[in-house]
Amino acid sequence: MKTFQYVVKDEVGLHARPAGLLVKFVNSLNSDVKIEFNSKSVSAKKLFAVMSLGVKHNDKMTFVLDGANEEDDCAKLKEFCEKNV
Repeated sequence: MKTFQYVVKDEVGLHARPAGLLVKFVNSLNSDVKIEFNSKSVSAKKLFAVMSLGVKHNDKMTFVLDGANEEDDCAKLKEFCEKNV
């Protein structure tokens, strides 16, 4: 299991466009990915679950990856977040 924290840089937070991009990207990974925020944990592969977290600009969320390729997937996800979220 790999985890990392990420602070949302998008001025409007994790709204529909970046959430959709995130879910699409996560679905391309082999690992199971969860997002933890404000004592809630949801699958990062489900758009409505991700949007229900209500993550705003400068909020810190935690990604939890579990799977055979979690090391590589974690690096890819970090890079994706820096560019898109």
